[in-house]
Amino acid sequence: MWIGPSRTSAFILALILHLAACHPCLSPERRCDFVCDCSDCDDEQDCGYGKGFACDFDAGLCGWTDQSLNAAYKWERRQRGDTMPDSGPSSDFTTGTATGWFMGVTAVKSSSVSTAVLESPPMQQSSPTCRLRLKYFMWDSGHTGFGSSPLWVSVLHQNSQKSTVWRPEATSVRGWREATIYLGRVATTFRIRLHSDRSEGRRGDVAVDQLEFLDCALPVPLPGVGCPDGMLQCRREGCVETQQVCDGTDDCGDGTDEENCEAYHRCDFEKDLCGWDLRSLSKLKWVRTSQEDISISDPLRGPGRDHSHNSASGHFLYVTVPDGELLQDWAAFQSPRLQPTNNTHPCKMVMYTHQFGPRSGGLTVLVADKSITPVWERGGALGDVWVKAQVEIVNNSPFQILVMAAVRELAYGGIAIDSIVLSPECRPSNESVTLEKFPRPPKDDCTVAEKMCDFHPDCEGAADEAQCGDFSYSKGSSAWTDTSIGSQSWLLHKNSTAKEEYLYVAKAPGQQLTEAQTRTPVLGPSGPTCTLRFDFALTGNPAHIGELSVRVIDSILGVQPKLWEFSGKTGKGEVEWQYAEVAVGARNHRFQLAFESRAVKLCPSAKIKVQNVRFTGCHANYFPSTSTELSCNFDDGLCGWHQDNSDNFDWTLLDGMDHTTGFGKSLVVDMWSSSLRGALGRLLSFSLLPGRADQCLAFFYKIYGPNTGTLNVKLFDKHGYEEVLWTRSGAHGNMWHEAHCPVPHQLITYQLMFEAVRAGFDGRVAIDDVALLAQPCTVPRVCSFEGQRCGYKSYGQVYWLHRNGHAANVTGPKTDHSLETELGFYMMVSTGRHFLPAGGAATLMSPLRQGTAKTECVHFWYHMAGENPGALSVYMKPVSGERVKIFTDSLNQGDVWHHGSGNISPNLVDWQLQFEVIGRGGEDTHVAIDDIFLSAHPCENKASKCSLERGLCAWSNTQNSKRDKLDWEVTSRETESHYTTPLGDHTLGTEKGHFLFLSSSNRTAAYQNAQLISPHLPPTKGTCLKFWAYKPYSSDSRLMVWTLSKGLLQELLEVKELGGPWRRVDIDIISTDEYQIVLEGIKGVSGVLALDDIEYTVGINCAKKVTDVQTASRKPDNAGGIAASVLVVLLLIGTLVGLLIFYLHVQRRATLLTNPSAVDGFSNDTYDPSVTENHVRIPPAQNHPMAAGINVVSVSAGVREREVA
Repeated sequence: MWIGPSRTSAFILALILHLAACHPCLSPERRCDFVCDCSDCDDEQDCGYGKGFACDFDAGLCGWTDQSLNAAYKWERRQRGDTMPDSGPSSDFTTGTATGWFMGVTAVKSSSVSTAVLESPPMQQSSPTCRLRLKYFMWDSGHTGFGSSPLWVSVLHQNSQKSTVWRPEATSVRGWREATIYLGRVATTFRIRLHSDRSEGRRGDVAVDQLEFLDCALPVPLPGVGCPDGMLQCRREGCVETQQVCDGTDDCGDGTDEENCEAYHRCDFEKDLCGWDLRSLSKLKWVRTSQEDISISDPLRGPGRDHSHNSASGHFLYVTVPDGELLQDWAAFQSPRLQPTNNTHPCKMVMYTHQFGPRSGGLTVLVADKSITPVWERGGALGDVWVKAQVEIVNNSPFQILVMAAVRELAYGGIAIDSIVLSPECRPSNESVTLEKFPRPPKDDCTVAEKMCDFHPDCEGAADEAQCGDFSYSKGSSAWTDTSIGSQSWLLHKNSTAKEEYLYVAKAPGQQLTEAQTRTPVLGPSGPTCTLRFDFALTGNPAHIGELSVRVIDSILGVQPKLWEFSGKTGKGEVEWQYAEVAVGARNHRFQLAFESRAVKLCPSAKIKVQNVRFTGCHANYFPSTSTELSCNFDDGLCGWHQDNSDNFDWTLLDGMDHTTGFGKSLVVDMWSSSLRGALGRLLSFSLLPGRADQCLAFFYKIYGPNTGTLNVKLFDKHGYEEVLWTRSGAHGNMWHEAHCPVPHQLITYQLMFEAVRAGFDGRVAIDDVALLAQPCTVPRVCSFEGQRCGYKSYGQVYWLHRNGHAANVTGPKTDHSLETELGFYMMVSTGRHFLPAGGAATLMSPLRQGTAKTECVHFWYHMAGENPGALSVYMKPVSGERVKIFTDSLNQGDVWHHGSGNISPNLVDWQLQFEVIGRGGEDTHVAIDDIFLSAHPCENKASKCSLERGLCAWSNTQNSKRDKLDWEVTSRETESHYTTPLGDHTLGTEKGHFLFLSSSNRTAAYQNAQLISPHLPPTKGTCLKFWAYKPYSSDSRLMVWTLSKGLLQELLEVKELGGPWRRVDIDIISTDEYQIVLEGIKGVSGVLALDDIEYTVGINCAKKVTDVQTASRKPDNAGGIAASVLVVLLLIGTLVGLLIFYLHVQRRATLLTNPSAVDGFSNDTYDPSVTENHVRIPPAQNHPMAAGINVVSVSAGVREREVA
């Protein structure tokens, strides 16, 4: 039966009333009041928070809704996505993975400012201590400008009035930041709104996550009967401290604590000034105003709300930079004249201050009788919060209270005062106050502001560094400014007689339940060796005294994570001090240092103290006298390297996985770490002096895991210029690889940088044995041409160009081979007749490489397109003698990259590689080269098996993010410490043997895939693919086998169940076109999928029948390699050394003939076998002891097709 709308509403209302009657804890007045009335806290669900009064958006919206007026710009619940985005967070904050959820804005581009609004459900009234802690993200990824208010928060009251409660600095940072929003006392039902104002921006540029509501409930009845001594019972039966009585704040939530206060002189400025006098000698004046009078459209103007009513219509006193010129930077107002007081009956003043934005210079309370004496001060900006202050005044003559503010002529902000309460002891006086003298104004700074406290003396007697927080200066300790807003604060104890001074934590009148904090003045910038040293003590009888920590507040990046922290106690006695050193490091912006502390209970027997604070090695241009060489094995620290403090995460020292010994230290970034957030981590060298000679940065590296990212080496100068010198990405196996990065000579001071860029959340990047060599690099073993040319130079009639698919001219590959994107680089020469005439030559030549006694294989990928593209030949050129051809091809290969290889046998003679193209008179043709890899072993032949003992052979992981999201990875059981793997490989049957695997790690989303691709293979009437697979019953991963031809994937086999140990799979392949084999793993939720001993026999089917006539197209010219060896030997005949070399060469050839090895291939996931331990040659395995059976499957191509990107 259909029920009309009115009947439906009535039915729902009746149902709610019925549930409330059955479950009183679910009654409307108990919903969303920050108190769990139901045993399972169901009354606090979908209140903008859930259980634990928090919302991470992983289970839903927690009741938040988008209330944006313009559908073109709004909030959305979303995930990062499968690939690293070019806008928005690299992950959510809560889980730190691509599967976590957060709230972010959509993209926007309009002629006027649009506002996205995210609104909470209705919440009941909140306490004065209520605050919302959240993680927020603001990154101007498109460099379009943020404007003044890309993110701000307001409270929407029951009467629809809006008050602004939070306005973060509009700085662009690619990373999550933390903020605390002080909601304060709201006496009615209210909603919270998150706003973002922008006219242009990308998706996710502004985001929030992990919302937590703290201390928002009004006082609840304490266990037992009544309130303990020293507390007042509220009508709601809760209890408050007596110091909260008549203090201008409704702490009870029902007004009980603010009743019977007639003897107090209270002023909320709603009607008038209550006798306070705003006249001042300064041209800058305080004014009585409200937020509505200041602005309701610009969230950066004014305090946003008053204290008394927490509303935009409430009044307060306010001072800021006036429109026009700031003539004087201070303003004062004063009380009426007051009678003398004494120690037993002091005059107590409570007031609430709002010191927001860079314009806030500080507040001072002074007593004026015959002279003016300061009695209280609070410096700087404290944030978007009303802070309670209490001042006790004892004066034996009539006086006035003066409140003075200092403002700065900066972008925004100001100082407000509200809810002033004078105790009954502050009695009016009719006596006049005659001021005999004015205090002397402070001296002007001896230098410009940027040089004050920059760790370098610029003034006589180092006056510019004397009041910066360093206790080694006589006034250094007094420079620490208490910025506490809670019930504990920092004070300075200074006894000149005993020559004793220290900072300590004491009780304070503030109402917020936050840590005590004291800050230095603005310091820096600082250099990489900057260290904070101090002594600290947490002493007393309790077993746990409290916590002490050090934090940096960056002038651009804001509040940074804690640098150091201590919890517990250092001892019982007064002298139980401990020493601490905290690495502050290089800070590019001005910053403040802060001590933060929270005592469990402050009493005479429990103290938290800090003394002997020193800053050492902090000047930006300071370099220590000890060695800062960049050559480093990291066993004794970072040597001449340091962390970049402006990135997202740090490199860490790891024991037991170094390249040198296997049990020393290396430097790593674990992408699988659950604590890692953000996109990149950088390691910077100390500054290097300019020079005229090129250098070479040599190091060993690992890039390991199915979803790791990129390792870059960059050159970085003081102007912020960055240049990529070397880069690798994708899976490289659980083994060390050697790298040589050319460093071109520089004309100015510069730094080198290792940069780990996160692509996913499952892998490890590591470096070890770094050395900066004062000589050019030789031919690198691996060159992908990303960021640099690896020393290759162009000769001939036409230059080879270093370019990518974004280049302006039409001809050339649209994507490179390494990254498979338009952004990837390669070397290319245009071979059309207008560029390279028929018979003309263009040569690409490598740097010189030192000769060895063994035969090596050079692998490369080449791209030849257009009719008559020219003839490509690859030569080995010895330093003396004729060059030797090792590879040639002259066919139009279509729009695909092909694999080429050739053997090099230099016999200890230094040599170079030459890639030479001879023009054939084509039209719009080209030849391109990418991913050159020099293996330490001879080349494979097409029928050989890849045992994975030396890497992926000619197979490669695709880096096309449209085709897969993960990588197959090579490891062995012996070296594996993170993933679940088979107990041994198939080839050796031991822990030392290597295999391919795809793990079902929870760091990546289920059902993501990894594709392993063979080289291009010729059309065939029958080629046999054989491999061994491991997939236990506990694994829910899948294995797909495809052929890829002309952009179409054709399914050959799907493996869902294998069970047991290694099992063999045979597949017959028939294809009328050139094709590639694709082995695709699809990740499940649990278990592992592994492959080993992959083999394809071109032109021979699984019945071992020859099906195809073999051709010699694109084969390596091995005869040339042998001829080169003979030529070199003949040149050396006649000497003893020559005979020895010849003997060694003959022995080597004999070994190779009797024990052929598998190829070492290259994609941008390359394995360098020359630096890999426990690699051996394996003859074909027969009846392997781990083989549990053979599954022979004969499938023709064309069973099922799908188009690929």
